[in-house]
Amino acid sequence: MAKAKSAFVCTECGAEYRKWQGQCSSCQEWNTLSEVRLSAARPGATTGSGAGRGGYAGAVSREVVELSNVDLSEVPRLTSTFEEFDRVLGGGLVPGSAVLLGGHPGAGKSTLLLQTACKLAQQRRVLYVTGEESLSQVAMRAHRLQLPTQGLQMLAETSIETILGVAERERPEVLIIDSIQTTHLEDIASAPGGVAQVRESAAALTRFAKQSSTVLMLVGHVTKDGTLAGPKVLEHMIDASLLLEGGADSRFRTLRGQKNRFGAVNELGVFAMLEHGLKEVKNPSAIFLSRSEEQAPGSLVMVVWEGTRPILVEVQALLDDSALGNPRRVAVGLDQNRLAMLLAVLHRHGGLFTGDQDVFLNVVGGVKVLETSADLAVLLAVVSSLQSRPLARELVVFGEVGLSGEIRPVPSGQERIVEAAKHGFRRAIVPRANAPKQAPEGMEVVAVDKLADALEAL
Repeated sequence: MAKAKSAFVCTECGAEYRKWQGQCSSCQEWNTLSEVRLSAARPGATTGSGAGRGGYAGAVSREVVELSNVDLSEVPRLTSTFEEFDRVLGGGLVPGSAVLLGGHPGAGKSTLLLQTACKLAQQRRVLYVTGEESLSQVAMRAHRLQLPTQGLQMLAETSIETILGVAERERPEVLIIDSIQTTHLEDIASAPGGVAQVRESAAALTRFAKQSSTVLMLVGHVTKDGTLAGPKVLEHMIDASLLLEGGADSRFRTLRGQKNRFGAVNELGVFAMLEHGLKEVKNPSAIFLSRSEEQAPGSLVMVVWEGTRPILVEVQALLDDSALGNPRRVAVGLDQNRLAMLLAVLHRHGGLFTGDQDVFLNVVGGVKVLETSADLAVLLAVVSSLQSRPLARELVVFGEVGLSGEIRPVPSGQERIVEAAKHGFRRAIVPRANAPKQAPEGMEVVAVDKLADALEAL
């Protein structure tokens, strides 16, 4: 009988080693190597390249083909029944693709996929495999959400061999696994959720999806720092990685694409958690701009670009005299290190000192701003709070601030201005390179080159 072999795999980058060591040589992380037991070769199994495996991309082609001769016929996409979901996916579900949906417990991953599965099952063959809940629990949730349950095929199983056997027999167009951390292969000795089990289970499911043109949707857990749990090689296998975000105290959820081979990355979809499940929000700007009637100092609206559309969000700043030797810098929804850099630029090129102030920043609605177009709006909100001077309600601002105090242009500046004009804003402070030749009707566009020009325009 062949002896089972083992390897040591880094959980951060997926690098493999023959023996354990303290630091991974590839990503330089410490104590990230975990032992993976490799299945022993079965008696009578043929050895050689590709034995027992077809590769992650399905069947292996052993013939050389010129790129110009590859068929470019458009693969028809399947709608997920949610326009916001389709937007993040790049236009819909691609047959043969593998999609990984992650999120914190209670974010709504299972709810979103159950709603999608129940609606899709009215027109297509869908198989929903649950490994964390019983069939009665899933049925109770579907009844509570008032979803149509006819036609949806359910399976409570964690064995990959059994799941693939049922999928071969039923031939579903959409296969949903909830979740990948609960599945296991009989040949792997480690427990479900381990590096080896997650990697090999995902590889087997992905091969089946590629070979049968089945849409595979996997639910993944996240770690305490918000990243997807499991080995990094899992993210390389799949075609799209989506993250559903939203705190337990907020009824809004944001679906963000982190990897997508069939569409734009960093696309954003917004949902509202209601009594009957998740409901898509087709106009996110209207929600994030629900401001109070009385304008307060430190409040300002900015235009950020998420994926393929602009979104208007409100940023709030609060400055207070610090009783500490090292004043606090707290940023919610923004990069805290970038905040410290912007405050230094404000002191050097704006002449305003904040070294004795506690600075608190918050992006309303729980939105995380990842781009630099919020720099100018952040500084003007800080100045408004520092001077206790409210800004005009119809003012909108965007632009990147450089270390020398220059205001740099940002992508899609024209579309941002048009979006602000649609929501009733009448004045905009933007970089000079983003200023349109003809401003929208009723909109005054103030183009600035330096931070001092923006402060004077207030």
